Amino acid sequence: MPSNTTASSGHKSGKKKGRRARLVVIVLVLAIVGGIGFGAYWSISAVRSSFPQTKGTIKLDGLSGNVEVKRDGNGIPQIYAESDADLFMAQGFVQAQDRFWEMDVRRHMTSGRLSEMFGKSQVKNDEFLRTLGWHRVAKKEYDSKLSPETKKYLQAYAKGVNAYLDGKDGKDISVEYAALGFTNDYEPQKWTPVDSVAWLKAMAWDLRGNMQDEIDRSLMTSRLGPSQIKDLYPEYPYKRNKPIVREGAYDGLGKKYDPKGTGTQSGTGGTGTGTGTGTGAGTGGTGTGTGAGGAAGSGGGTAGSGLAGGAQSPDGLQSQLSGLSDALDGVPAILGPNGNGIGSNSWVVAGEHTITGKPLLANDPHLAPQLPSVWYQMGLHCRSVSDKCRYDVSGYTFSGMPGVVIGHNQDIAWGMTNLGADVTDLYLEKFTGDGYQYGDKVVPFTTRDETIKVAGGKDKTIRVRETNNGPLISDRDDELVKVGKKAGVDSAAPDRGDGYGVALRWTALTPGRSMDAVFELNRATDFKEFRKAAASFEVPSQNLIYADTKGNIGYQAPGKIPTRGKGDGSLPAPGWDPAYRWDGYIPQGALPYEYNPERGYIVTANQAVIDDGDKAKYPYKLTSDWGYGARSQRIDDLIQSKIKNGGKISTEDMRLMQMDNSSEIAKLLVPKLLKIDVKDKYVREAQKLLEGWDYTQDADSAAAAYFNSVWRNILRLAFGNKLPKELRVKGQCLNVEPAGNTGPADEGKKVRECGERDADSAQPDGGDRYYEVIRKIIDDRTNDWWKTPATRTDRATKTRDGLFARALEDARWDLTAKLGKDVDSWSWGRLHRLTLKNQTLGTEGPGWLQFVLNRGPWNLGGGEAAVNATGWNAAGGYGVVWVPSMRMVVNLKDLDKSKWINLTGASGHAYNAHYTDQTDKWAKGELLPWAYTDKAVEKSTSDKLVLRP
Repeated sequence: MPSNTTASSGHKSGKKKGRRARLVVIVLVLAIVGGIGFGAYWSISAVRSSFPQTKGTIKLDGLSGNVEVKRDGNGIPQIYAESDADLFMAQGFVQAQDRFWEMDVRRHMTSGRLSEMFGKSQVKNDEFLRTLGWHRVAKKEYDSKLSPETKKYLQAYAKGVNAYLDGKDGKDISVEYAALGFTNDYEPQKWTPVDSVAWLKAMAWDLRGNMQDEIDRSLMTSRLGPSQIKDLYPEYPYKRNKPIVREGAYDGLGKKYDPKGTGTQSGTGGTGTGTGTGTGAGTGGTGTGTGAGGAAGSGGGTAGSGLAGGAQSPDGLQSQLSGLSDALDGVPAILGPNGNGIGSNSWVVAGEHTITGKPLLANDPHLAPQLPSVWYQMGLHCRSVSDKCRYDVSGYTFSGMPGVVIGHNQDIAWGMTNLGADVTDLYLEKFTGDGYQYGDKVVPFTTRDETIKVAGGKDKTIRVRETNNGPLISDRDDELVKVGKKAGVDSAAPDRGDGYGVALRWTALTPGRSMDAVFELNRATDFKEFRKAAASFEVPSQNLIYADTKGNIGYQAPGKIPTRGKGDGSLPAPGWDPAYRWDGYIPQGALPYEYNPERGYIVTANQAVIDDGDKAKYPYKLTSDWGYGARSQRIDDLIQSKIKNGGKISTEDMRLMQMDNSSEIAKLLVPKLLKIDVKDKYVREAQKLLEGWDYTQDADSAAAAYFNSVWRNILRLAFGNKLPKELRVKGQCLNVEPAGNTGPADEGKKVRECGERDADSAQPDGGDRYYEVIRKIIDDRTNDWWKTPATRTDRATKTRDGLFARALEDARWDLTAKLGKDVDSWSWGRLHRLTLKNQTLGTEGPGWLQFVLNRGPWNLGGGEAAVNATGWNAAGGYGVVWVPSMRMVVNLKDLDKSKWINLTGASGHAYNAHYTDQTDKWAKGELLPWAYTDKAVEKSTSDKLVLRP
């Protein structure tokens, strides 16, 4: 077998020296530790031994014919085979070559077995994940839902992974296993098809919709009244920020969505379930209405008691939900920080508006930054597309899962953004003995025992209890159990009995066919087949955008989205009341879509899918918690500016739009901030930075740095200091009114309270929901939210301008402490930094190991709710917490002229040339060539590996 070889990274010698320096460090450390512990010596060649072989020939038992793996200068593989089985077997082998550590950690996470690798520190996480039962549901999907064809692909993929593992021990696979070997004797196990299916559950979890908002609204009731909570969750601004679908309407007669409909048909009912009159959630008001086709027959109302419908909640509900929020923070976030607005941009422009005369399609999903990137670029090519070998597809894959998730084939291209549908509900359950109350009966729990194996420790067995709504996730915290048992209740709620708990109902806990959808998308040839594939994509609910080589563009909202009898899903519901049960799902044919809309483009960026306030046009409620459309409308405006007067859009224009750094909240606030009369000359010096600023958040911009600090301080003063401790960032301690007062600026007896939430998910996060909050009150100069109490150093504020003046001052001294006194030396990028971290040992390992596995920092432009969405949480700091995890622009005229980039590189091996070889270009907004046809791939090939039977 030839020696392992990898293509040159093309980096300058200085970066090679840096990489080698890290390599030498880990060799020295491993030599020292290994010498003390095992008498072993680690050489550089030993560290490199896990690098993949990329040239020559490898024999692979199970193949039916030769397979070629062609890698370009960035190590991106294109696989060529003569059968589907060989293609997916080779995909499993190649992904395992580059990313097996990542794959192994993922499958242990999805199955609740992290403790087997990392010991007792992960027991709590495993308990929570076992309670959710992702792997159990994935097995049910595999056994009972997926097509025979999909199962064959999954089996072939697993065979390829296991062919890679055959005969290897941990240190032969990656350096992380070598480091792990110093603490336990863990050895990787064989891959199974269910391991691949379970990954979709992790994806669905991080894209689950509004569960955190549901918790937060209820938690707010301890300090805010219904009207204040309503202020913080304003209505979506449909007139200003356009929804995705703007044409068509629901056809009540045909009971389906008609993209050319007008909404004037009679019989607007859908399935006929869920009609009736309901009460708005909370004491802030009631709403009535007739639900059509399962649409909730209730007004949204506002939070009063913390439970849907204003139902009286027990004492301790706040503690239950706070503990649950802590548990959510503890679950590894593969795709993004818990509670933040995981988003994405995707848009498509029809040929009538492009230079090429054919569509251009762009996509950049916004996910948690991690190393390696969650995406793996790859091409899967049948040498000749036929019934025996059906795929010729290229794009972004997930390591550990066969197929391509986002990309294009020879006929169509597709992208995805998070739809944000409300597919989760929390239910407060009342316990009695070994059961729970439902209506006037006591129903026994469904139970199972789960045994957690712990590396270096004793096994732990837990009992999982489920109600008819789902698993009792509150059981996973001892304190929550105590709170539930002691909960006092109002006379309007059921007697306490044996206490209360919180159950989760979630569509992803019901077996589905999303894995089938991946392969159906990969081989779709037109919009009809695309929509058919979308119907199988049940979880997570994604906006699917489409273009084809014939010139058509389209959009489909897929997903398994529940309809509710009573309540609208915005607050936890009383589980004992049958009226709050889900009563069905929106029929797939009723979900909105567009095909070749008259405007000639479609934008999806997590805004509202459709104006569901107009029940004549659309009777179903998809969610109450859309993103508020700042990004989507900015993209829309950029497209309009290019195509007005007959202008045409190029691939380069699409790339530049992806990098747009404009701050929409700055456009609203800066003119008012500049009118504040500032007395302090040092604060005035900073204020002057905003004069003439064009609102772009470039990395080298001093004005962007100062404005974002001012914005952060406005949020803290106006809202953050008035929120309950359960929502505020850990370590922020305030003297506040005792819980129970509801005015936003009450004064009286003070108590000391400290924030309890992780920085990445604390509130106010500064997202575009807060843009809308501010917009609603900006001209009300004496609104209560502008009032702040006096401190030892600051006077109380009673007006908007008073609060703005204080924010200008606080921001000046904040940046002086962080960046220095000289404002000319300030830059946004010095505050707004990205560090890429290995998601296991790079975050929890010893400092020396974090040094050798992690990379960065990079100083970035962009920002929260900008199109270039390098997100940050204003409550927690300025650091980057999510990013455009990849970027692509597909050219449907000439697929070889498409462009793409990944956040990191193809390799998961810390010292490989392709570990982070794309990151510098990604940070600059550059894109790589994306070869697709045989001729273009061959021309770009640097390394060629043949896998033979």
